[in-house]
Amino acid sequence: MKKASLIWLLFFIAISSKAQFDHQNINLLDSFNDPAVTAEPVYGIRYQSCYGWANPADGKEYGIIGSTSGTYILDVTDPTQIIQRDYVAGRHTDCIWHEYKVYDHYLYIISDDAGNNSLQIADLSYLPDSVHVVYDGTSIFTHAHTLYIEGSFLYVASVSTGSNYSTMNVYSLSNPASPQLLRRLDQDYPAINQVHDMYVVHDTVYASCGYDGLHIYKFNETTFHFSEIGNLTTYPDQGYNHSSFLSKDHSTLYMCDEVPSGLAVKVVDVTDIANPTTVHTFTSNVGVTPHNPYVKGDLLFLANYQDGLYVYDISTPSMPVQEGYFDTHPQNPAGTYPNPAYAGAWAAYADLPSGTILVSDMQYGLFTLDIGTILSTKNSIPAEQTVSVFPNPARESAKIVIPGVANETGRIEILDISGRIIYNEQAEIRSHNVRVNLHELQQGIYLVKFTGEKYQFSSRICVE
Repeated sequence: MKKASLIWLLFFIAISSKAQFDHQNINLLDSFNDPAVTAEPVYGIRYQSCYGWANPADGKEYGIIGSTSGTYILDVTDPTQIIQRDYVAGRHTDCIWHEYKVYDHYLYIISDDAGNNSLQIADLSYLPDSVHVVYDGTSIFTHAHTLYIEGSFLYVASVSTGSNYSTMNVYSLSNPASPQLLRRLDQDYPAINQVHDMYVVHDTVYASCGYDGLHIYKFNETTFHFSEIGNLTTYPDQGYNHSSFLSKDHSTLYMCDEVPSGLAVKVVDVTDIANPTTVHTFTSNVGVTPHNPYVKGDLLFLANYQDGLYVYDISTPSMPVQEGYFDTHPQNPAGTYPNPAYAGAWAAYADLPSGTILVSDMQYGLFTLDIGTILSTKNSIPAEQTVSVFPNPARESAKIVIPGVANETGRIEILDISGRIIYNEQAEIRSHNVRVNLHELQQGIYLVKFTGEKYQFSSRICVE
């Protein structure tokens, strides 16, 4: 045990220099990796999911990450100096899964490792001193795979209590320390074999059902019954439907299939919720496995196993454009399948008020990241000054019109949907517009960026 811990410590020190992590527009602030955490014997996993919480009482921010034997509570108020505040031990010492959500000041801790397991609920309000575990038992359930909280309802997927299994359960959080079961999905839809994860908005549940695809349910919060309102059971690059996240306007669902490896992310139009349609697919690199998506505003944060965190501009929800990345797992070359099979980024969290991004890596722990370079290119033109492209679609050239901006010298860049710069030249806005040359571009969707001394803007353009 001591020898293994020493090896992990030496290895982490060897790679933890900021220069060792390949990145674009995302910078490392700090990282946490406890050398005492041992790898579970099957896949070599040391850490799992992460989550975040900001204490409204004092504004302090915390990162939460699971390990093989328990849960770390980390103070990330100063993201350049992570401080461990507490640790909640689990019942296993070689857990593969941990997932987390917070309701008010209560942290819900679940693991899907069978046997002697439990649901844990911890009161975070005593931080930064400590956390208080208010429930650690098996009467509600013994183990489960994922969870989601919407309003005062707790949704839990793949739930086991002894020998009983449920695809998805809903619990009331009217007493946060003692969730009460309201309904099991299999009471209404017994034909669904599994729910792996779910994204919930209001009373609508986007359920990732493994090889059963995507199923969308309404949960009646009065009668406590489910009704199916849409599904997507056949789609391009289909595999095991793992997880999803909705765009801020609720028009587009970003969906990840985990198995087999290397499947693309699906962009699903859900404006007609009864008939979801796949409108686009994309991947960070060929062969990479997307694991968990997370949307914050106009940005999509995607945890890719071996490629780390990728960030996409989704101001046009149906057409994500890569803005940057941070490779949390540098020993796996980009686009290669990890060895062992489960290695790299598990999850990202992007809702801390400070804007600090949290990412968990299965071997190297929690990372605090800065995306200021990406954000600096956003919203730099006042909202009332609408950027327009004419004509759009275009062929040989196009004019970009920016009301209120004149005589500004800068640089024009054109990027393809993978984020690759394919055109770069000096330009000047005269009389509120600038013309860009498109005659060497192939047909497709592109992002045009202008960076000047006073103004920055970006706009999409379709080349015919």
